[in-house]
Amino acid sequence: MCALFDPPEPRRVSPGEYPVWDQALALLNRDLAVTLPQLEPLQLLALPSYDEDEPENVYVAMANGEWHGNYLDPNSQDSLASALASVADAAQETVMELLWQAWPLCPEHGLGMHPREDADERLSWWCAGERLRRGPAHVHAAVGALDALGASIPTRT
Repeated sequence: MCALFDPPEPRRVSPGEYPVWDQALALLNRDLAVTLPQLEPLQLLALPSYDEDEPENVYVAMANGEWHGNYLDPNSQDSLASALASVADAAQETVMELLWQAWPLCPEHGLGMHPREDADERLSWWCAGERLRRGPAHVHAAVGALDALGASIPTRT
């Protein structure tokens, strides 16, 4: 069977092409380094659109170029808060699907945390685990600030 066309080839995004996404990814890579120190930093990978009139799609990929999930929302480049939310979701999807493990884990509960934005547009890693005396769920740390906790956060292997 013969293919009708060759699929577009992905390419590594050069630093500075998407500066707001670069900033957001740098914050996510700080969290990756403290939680999964054996991994190389995540990167942005662009895949040209099948339609010449459409912009390329940008993904968050592992250092080896593999990715999983949806591309970054082009409108998320309007602010660092939006970019961080989009990049955090994409990074989490890629890491979890390719490594087959939750990421990042709450050190208190061993549960996977999720990015959540507060009323001031600050993005934090949120855990659904119950806490004694303080309610059913909690914010663990700002996205990009897991290294500020002072100790490596354990991971499940």
